[in-house]
Amino acid sequence: MKLVRSFALTAALALAPAAAFAHPGHAGHDGFNLWAGLAHPFTGADHMLAMIAVGLWAVLRGGKALWAWPAAFITALLAGFVIGKSGFSLPRVEPAILASVIVLGALTAANAKAPTFVGLGLIAFFGAAHGYAHGEEAPGSAAGFPIGMALATLALHGAGLAAGLGLQRLNKPDLIRWLGAGAAVGGLALAVAG
Repeated sequence: MKLVRSFALTAALALAPAAAFAHPGHAGHDGFNLWAGLAHPFTGADHMLAMIAVGLWAVLRGGKALWAWPAAFITALLAGFVIGKSGFSLPRVEPAILASVIVLGALTAANAKAPTFVGLGLIAFFGAAHGYAHGEEAPGSAAGFPIGMALATLALHGAGLAAGLGLQRLNKPDLIRWLGAGAAVGGLALAVAG
């Protein structure tokens, strides 16, 4: 248990400098091509933590959440991108992105047993916020960028699912919850540093 707590604290402290990568201006936006889209979710802790937490929480929830929650995030991410690209203005997107990390991590840590449709709505809301921020920043024609971003997001959801399923097979569901707590703490660190 001490090892897990130490890991969570170390992860949170290591992620604090990544607040410099919060929106706008992530590296890799030049050209907004497929490769930049593939790389982008890996350039900011806010993205990685939120997307992995979706997979971890889905494992704890089980059933349809295993595929529906990641699919909702990706679908909403793409819809949010289109909305942001259209010039439609949404307030408080950056706080929603930070909240996604904290809330999804906390729900995982608490092993929250939300109904599938409630989780679906919450995850879709957060996915739309992430997508909107990128659509708003995208210059000109950016068709390749959202495709790459969606594929990388799918990979991060897959990493969360794989880690969670692996820990379940090892009969270590508490470690899944601790990873969620680490994500929430990382989100708080990003909020304080930002």
